[in-house]
Amino acid sequence: MQTKKFGLNGPRVPVIGQGTWYLDRGDRKLAVAALRRGIETGMTHIDTAEMYGDAEPVIAEAIAGERDGVFLVSKVLPSNASRRGTITACERSLKRLKTDHLDCYLLHWRGSFSLQDTVAAFDELIAAGKIRSWGVSNFDTDDLDELLEVAGEGTIACNQVLYHLRERAIEHAVIPWCEAHGTAVVAYSPFGHNDFPPANSKADEVLQSIADAHRATPRQVALSFLTRASSVFAIPKAASADHAAENAAAGELVLSASEIAALDKAFPRGAKPRGLPML
Repeated sequence: MQTKKFGLNGPRVPVIGQGTWYLDRGDRKLAVAALRRGIETGMTHIDTAEMYGDAEPVIAEAIAGERDGVFLVSKVLPSNASRRGTITACERSLKRLKTDHLDCYLLHWRGSFSLQDTVAAFDELIAAGKIRSWGVSNFDTDDLDELLEVAGEGTIACNQVLYHLRERAIEHAVIPWCEAHGTAVVAYSPFGHNDFPPANSKADEVLQSIADAHRATPRQVALSFLTRASSVFAIPKAASADHAAENAAAGELVLSASEIAALDKAFPRGAKPRGLPML
């Protein structure tokens, strides 16, 4: 599994991690087995959120006895992101995850509370040893600029954003901004939202031919393409242990320049949108 530095001052983290949105809606035993297989195959970066229902308790079961080897991330809802509310939400997540700290804690999206208050809470949580770093999710460059003025350089560990073959908007400005400021980019829903493989048959043929050349799967090729930049990680969700192992193998796949160019042509990023796409 390839690893990259997570943010300017963070540890090296596997390029492919594990997302857990909707994890609580399926069979709990299968979910735990998938997470554990992911950990065994190198996907030790596990992402969750207080919004994800009972995902945190499922993760707690899956990482029991493995906490020291896991890079664990959760998120605070904007409606809870006041200074006191952020701390309370974090402590609630820690209890549900059965751990004494998070490796990174994110503001899920921009809300009505001031960034100053949320950042102050993050700083307090770091001082207390309850989180080791913090970041954001669904922030466009104007929000990132404002956050940088509040927090200063080198403090924003990551920005978690929507990114998949058919939604490449972040390549226009968000990825360059994050690379310029030492902020990791974490791609959520890297296969889209229940629409993989792509509907475009010609694009699908390109994807399949590259997969065949590597004795890989289209999903593995897609993940490798999305994480080709030095700052980008991906957190696909797996519904089974076999699916988790398939995702993990993408962390060893390196595409050639010609293959990247072919995918770039098959799945064009399009014009820069007015706003940042998100789910």
